Amino acid sequence: MAGNAGPVQILHNINLVVHPQETIGLVGPSGSGKSSLLMLMGGLERATSGHLQAMGHDLTALNEDALAAFRLQNMGVVFQSFHLVPTLTALENVALPLELGGISDAFARAQEDLIAVGLGARAHHYPSQLSGGEQQRVALARAAASRPKILLADEPTGNLDGVNGAAVMDLLFGLRDRFGATLIMVTHSPELAARCSRVIKLHDGRITDEGI
Repeated sequence: MAGNAGPVQILHNINLVVHPQETIGLVGPSGSGKSSLLMLMGGLERATSGHLQAMGHDLTALNEDALAAFRLQNMGVVFQSFHLVPTLTALENVALPLELGGISDAFARAQEDLIAVGLGARAHHYPSQLSGGEQQRVALARAAASRPKILLADEPTGNLDGVNGAAVMDLLFGLRDRFGATLIMVTHSPELAARCSRVIKLHDGRITDEGI
């Protein structure tokens, strides 16, 4: 990965195969490289060496436009801090990636996905008018909008209380089942890791246990 002062080596000798429809938990102490690995998998960060392949595509060979198109068509990403556009309503936030992808019924699909996460009545509210749990539900609806084959989640319950966190995780696993998606999730929660089919442990940028 590259920083302002030049390349920064965060991950070391990562060699990992994720199989279709697996549910992977990435665990380890803060600073171990979990989120960096997830961002590389999503093409949201660039590796300084090596190759990343997903669904038959070499993501390291794609330019930014091609990467963005691949994510729109194949991936849903959920962040700890929601990453909603504050000047857009919940409905507009969910519809935005669909519009960018040229989907003609973007708003109808966005409304359907908001209803699926229990927010049909909140579609025209702005993020500032929503609770943290509601904002993360909007983020889940946005991730679901492209009917993704790969779901990436970075501490999706990290900013939520126990009740909202449990509800969001049930929704996330429900999305996985609904689309038959591969789910890769960074988490500090042993309870969430226990729900994964495989747990991968990282320490100092290296995989210490692949859970095989």
